[in-house]
Amino acid sequence: MSESVTSARSGVAGPLSGVLVADFSRILAGPYATMLLADLGADVVKVEGPDGDDTRTWVPPVRGEVSTYYLGINRGKRSIALDLRDEADAAIARELARRADVVIENFKPGGLTKYGLDFEAVHRDNPGVIYTSITGFGAGSGRHVPGYDLMVQAISGLMSLTGDPDGPPYRAGISVFDVMAGNHATIGILAALRHRDATGDGQLVEVNLLSSALTGLVNHSSAFVAGGTVPYRMGNAHPSVSPYEPLPTADNDLIVTAANDGQFRKLCEVLGIPEVADDPRFARNADRTANREQLRPLLVEQLAARGANEWFELLVEAGVPSGPINTIDGGFAMAERFELEPIVTVGEGKRAVPTTRHPIRFSATPATYRLPPPELDEHGDALRKWLSEPEEANRD
Repeated sequence: MSESVTSARSGVAGPLSGVLVADFSRILAGPYATMLLADLGADVVKVEGPDGDDTRTWVPPVRGEVSTYYLGINRGKRSIALDLRDEADAAIARELARRADVVIENFKPGGLTKYGLDFEAVHRDNPGVIYTSITGFGAGSGRHVPGYDLMVQAISGLMSLTGDPDGPPYRAGISVFDVMAGNHATIGILAALRHRDATGDGQLVEVNLLSSALTGLVNHSSAFVAGGTVPYRMGNAHPSVSPYEPLPTADNDLIVTAANDGQFRKLCEVLGIPEVADDPRFARNADRTANREQLRPLLVEQLAARGANEWFELLVEAGVPSGPINTIDGGFAMAERFELEPIVTVGEGKRAVPTTRHPIRFSATPATYRLPPPELDEHGDALRKWLSEPEEANRD
């Protein structure tokens, strides 16, 4: 069951209450970052072109007539539609940037210069601004290359690691590096705000998808950088841990992740083959990875006696990490079972939208869900009026 949250401001101020974010970003990485900031109390103004954010048209699926893609990353924001090619609209955008604590954009490098919205211009009028730029491949010699997640999955090497060893490379099921870059942008913004609190100085925060990808490949990146090894596709197996993969049961596959020797011993005990844990071929993790082809059939034979969910209960009770391979609805059901309350409903009446809960919990300043994803230019009139008034006018 989802928790209903009205669009009214919560009585508890979020940790970013009072921070104004001018969001000139589109599609995923930037809007995801600004949604997280909005959840934490920031006042996010989403600046859209006359046709709106691209994701408004990315259908199916839809809720009513609205793209669920758009709905999933744009709660908590106010929308104003501005055509930056029109000087009057560009002037409004510049005034918003002048007043903002944070400006975030994901245009091609240099794309906002002609509108007076590049870092140098905004920083000149607003020295305390945290100006955050998200690109595909940085502002250097890769500045001309468009930045789409699928391209970065290919270029970074992720796709070379995804899929069966003898099959073609595959993309991840989500735009994983857009999300990762959005998280990195959020981290950068928070760090820069902390620096500004101490010094009064703003700065430029730059994030690019390829750098996010290379750090996000973690152990695979380290295998190459520190070990000189180029990793390869292993299907669902892990190059350094065994067993750490899906294994067939009486009905469905079950993820089994016995990541240390103690967990492996417990796994063997639950499966009724305790002697396997003492076999010199499998006693240590290094032995198990070297002899994974001999180990796997022994485990599969025992797992055939029960179904995946039954084994899950037995293994987790014994302290062995495991899990059934769910569809998305099963994932939400599991989160409900674990009392994580994964769904909140933001807005009221026809505007009520179920959405995924913010992932971070705070004991004193919880995330709030004040506004449903905005309609295009929904708050345009109010924002234009506010931006035409003296800066001391109330932001709300």
